[in-house]
Amino acid sequence: MRFSLYCLTVLALACSPGSDQKLSGTQIAAIRGELEQAMRDAYDLTKPNVPERMLSLYPKSGRVVSSTGGRVVTSRDSLESGIRYFWNSVGVNMRQPRWVWDTFYVDVLSPTTAVVTATYSIPHRNPQNQPHVLGGAMTAVFEKRDGRWSIIQEHLSDAPARDSSASMETHDDH
Repeated sequence: MRFSLYCLTVLALACSPGSDQKLSGTQIAAIRGELEQAMRDAYDLTKPNVPERMLSLYPKSGRVVSSTGGRVVTSRDSLESGIRYFWNSVGVNMRQPRWVWDTFYVDVLSPTTAVVTATYSIPHRNPQNQPHVLGGAMTAVFEKRDGRWSIIQEHLSDAPARDSSASMETHDDH
């Protein structure tokens, strides 16, 4: 029974779309560019309709898994509620915010699947007009459906709060 299940799994993976397609360096670079640009456009805080643009990265239907702050949601409705809550409670209070993507790591797995891990910061001024920065890292699994890249799974983590009393330097005492 186990052997049969193993054989079926291997066969299913071998027959899955894109599993036998090799991509050229040019194709990989193009996919990387598409994904990076889609994320930059969606998170551009200088343009209107921020929540809608962020939500444009996700499929209109079907399951979406999103993990952040020790919680997991698995529906677009829950994800949408979280994005709108963030924007309506935090985003609208930021003055002169800029979403800065620091580093992108893009692994193209097939013509229709890729994983992006990126770090970001959001420098802005708080309601008291003091400088403040939010930031973190995001890993997202993208799938191309109907000619459009969509995030089907993601994990977000906040950068640790900056402690002005602690030095970031490390010392080697040896």
